[in-house]
Amino acid sequence: MAGDRNDYALEAARRYPDRLAVMGRVPLKNPQAAALLPKWKEQPGMLGVRLTFLGATQGWLADGTADWFWPEAEKAELPVMFLTDGRNAQLARVAERYPRLQLIADHMGIGGNTPREGRIADAVSQTASLAKYPNVSVKLSAAPNYSSEAYPFRDFTPHIKRLFDAYGPKRCYWGSDMTNGYDKATYQQRITHFTEELPFLSEEDKDWVMASRSSNG
Repeated sequence: MAGDRNDYALEAARRYPDRLAVMGRVPLKNPQAAALLPKWKEQPGMLGVRLTFLGATQGWLADGTADWFWPEAEKAELPVMFLTDGRNAQLARVAERYPRLQLIADHMGIGGNTPREGRIADAVSQTASLAKYPNVSVKLSAAPNYSSEAYPFRDFTPHIKRLFDAYGPKRCYWGSDMTNGYDKATYQQRITHFTEELPFLSEEDKDWVMASRSSNG
């Protein structure tokens, strides 16, 4: 909604540095933006980059628009979170070609029209296929918003387990995705969904996934 602006989020991170940090936006259609990346993390509160390939931008993965970005991000040692419309398999070539680039699959690979088109299982399968690349990790954050059931979102348990089994606890991250579904679940429910409702997670697993034991965020 804010386009490629980062100022509002960075202002929040400056005000609350112990609580907030930013995965910033870059103008992907402008290859000259490569000049910004070497000093990207020098911005207070900035940790990396988030890219979304949805709607009109979903073709950018295949038409060369994004090609300039990957080597520059790897060179600048920037973690990159990406969201596609159930097309995460297209990131395989990026993960393989740039093995030092830390890639994070957002929302389990579910976005855009994926749920409406009944492609959730396929999207999760594509995301699971990327687990063979050690530089890819996954954010397990879509269940409350995309589940067809009320809390505790049992229809998503197999999807979460599949990705957890594929990536392991040290490459999985919890996320609330709160702003996309205030009406679907409270913040507390989004926490207890992982801490109380997923029996396959051990207490140590929860520490890793919920980021209390590591710096994975």
